[in-house]
Amino acid sequence: MPAPKVWVTGLTVGAIAAVTVLAVQADKGPHPTAAAARPSASVSPGASPAPSKSASPATVPDGSGTGRRIVYSLGQKRVWLVDASDAARRTFAVWPGTVDPDLGSYTVSSRNESTTGSDGVEIENIVYFAAKSGISIAFSNAVDGSSPPPAAGKQTGGVRMRAADGAALWTFGESGTKVVVVK
Repeated sequence: MPAPKVWVTGLTVGAIAAVTVLAVQADKGPHPTAAAARPSASVSPGASPAPSKSASPATVPDGSGTGRRIVYSLGQKRVWLVDASDAARRTFAVWPGTVDPDLGSYTVSSRNESTTGSDGVEIENIVYFAAKSGISIAFSNAVDGSSPPPAAGKQTGGVRMRAADGAALWTFGESGTKVVVVK
């Protein structure tokens, strides 16, 4: 009869394999819609209110270039995911950090599935595209769905969004994807 360690090792390997198969299957299944992932107002007491909606949010801003790209408007506090035919596939409001990127064209330089933001909030779907004054600027969403509270005296480069929007941007914003920052 094999030693107990062999049985434990065998069972552990089997369990890991089963979890991996289930994770792959779950990833291929249906995903929640934006309405299902919408955070409630009570998620983060003292947090910033939801950004206001623009008069015509579906219109991609002029001067944002052409082709497949992510467009980020500082003035509208809004992001557009634009396909190769210049059609906006998704647009959503965002909560910018305290450090804005300069206007111009960038590319997604790196991505990170999850970490803790400089404000101490657990974040996911982090898509880095710029840096300014030593601060990395990236799109992300809080794991708990909250909006960031005002950063008292802190410099933050996180451009936060709702969880469903963060997942969509993560899927769209592969490394090398063009990011255009406009007024």
